[in-house]
Amino acid sequence: MSNIKFVKENQEAVVADGANLREKMLQNGIDLYTFKGKLMNCGGYGQCGTCIVEIVEGMENLSPRTEIEERKFKRKPPSYRLACQTLVNGPVSVKTKP
Repeated sequence: MSNIKFVKENQEAVVADGANLREKMLQNGIDLYTFKGKLMNCGGYGQCGTCIVEIVEGMENLSPRTEIEERKFKRKPPSYRLACQTLVNGPVSVKTKP
């Protein structure tokens, strides 16, 4: 089991190892998307780039960045991830809408 801490929301969620970050955020009522993202998100396929999160702690407990993330985040810090492409394998702290 893994623990996800949502920094801005001051909430925590306990999830199974290997859980998809986007799915767990939505299941726990975490507001993941900006207004534009709410209207135009791709449903978790990594195409739109609207589910951006910043990993504050625990980067080593996540799956490696995918090719999609590498392309979308060429000029962004390594702590930026797409929630839909991220699997959680240990404790992590996440900041939404960086």
